[in-house]
Amino acid sequence: MKILAVNPGMISTKVGVFIDEEIVMHACINHPYEELCKYPFIMDEFDYRKDALVAELKRQGYDMDFDVIVGRGGLVKPIESGVYELNDKVIEDTRHPRLHHACNLGSLIALALAKEIPGCRAFTVDPGVVDELDDVARITGLPEAPHRTIWHALNQREIAKRYCREHGVKYEEQDLIVCHLGSGISFAMHHHGRAIECSDALSGDGPFTPSRAGIISPVDIIHLCFSGKYNEKEMLRKINGHSGLTAHLGTNDVREVEKRISEGDEHAKLVLDAMIYSVSRHLASLAPATYGHVDAVILTGAIVHSKYVSEQLTKRLEFLAPVFIYPGEDELTALAHNAYRAMTGQQEIKEYK
Repeated sequence: MKILAVNPGMISTKVGVFIDEEIVMHACINHPYEELCKYPFIMDEFDYRKDALVAELKRQGYDMDFDVIVGRGGLVKPIESGVYELNDKVIEDTRHPRLHHACNLGSLIALALAKEIPGCRAFTVDPGVVDELDDVARITGLPEAPHRTIWHALNQREIAKRYCREHGVKYEEQDLIVCHLGSGISFAMHHHGRAIECSDALSGDGPFTPSRAGIISPVDIIHLCFSGKYNEKEMLRKINGHSGLTAHLGTNDVREVEKRISEGDEHAKLVLDAMIYSVSRHLASLAPATYGHVDAVILTGAIVHSKYVSEQLTKRLEFLAPVFIYPGEDELTALAHNAYRAMTGQQEIKEYK
């Protein structure tokens, strides 16, 4: 079975070709900033990214003759975890998403390419809006603003299952705190196969990150909104893109921050340590969801390539449970393996309604 997996990010599109469950080609198509600036909105990048993907496949000797194309899911309405066959309803909702992010292009590209190939099917898997919260976790102090989820569901679940395979335990029997640390940081409590508590990472929930503000006093945000300095669009960009490490240090690259620290920049060290502390504090807050029972803490994402960040997080979190590090992300593999299992009858194919 020949499977194409498509994972659009903010400045790149990752693509993988799989034969059954084995990856035979991987590419990261970088999109120069000056190219992306030509498009007022992310959705306007559709043809540009689709054409770049097809060109890369041809460059590497692959024809468009796939059995399945699976794309990263967009920010549609909350749904349960699983594999979904792409249909007109999910595409319509993806074109009018809750929030704007490059992940919204994954499903659109997958279905568009599949329609050009006779007999090819198009899927998406575990989009960031997967919602398995316990009801008690949905209530906030403002009835009109319930807690919602936007998180790295795809990678978190794949890494959690890999940890369970490696340790001879069942994912459906574990209580796991999982945190994805990248330009965005999301965390969840995986209780017996369900994420019963997790963050709304794209909207500012949780710790501050390389480019996001995280939780800030509502009073301070209100004062900024009515200060006359920012309009709505500028405030949204300020808290989601121009804050975190970027606001303090002018960079969202942890490697650059560590370089400055090695050169004696004490302020850079203070800010990075503050982000690590902020992450630790929010992860520890998940423990009440399972009445304090935690089998393992799992850290994944690009930032945990950093030995310093991983070690400091481990020191602050190992009182909860043993800490395990899985650097990077495995979203292409997660997409392809779920699609393969669905096509071979090992996993249910769900309908988006």
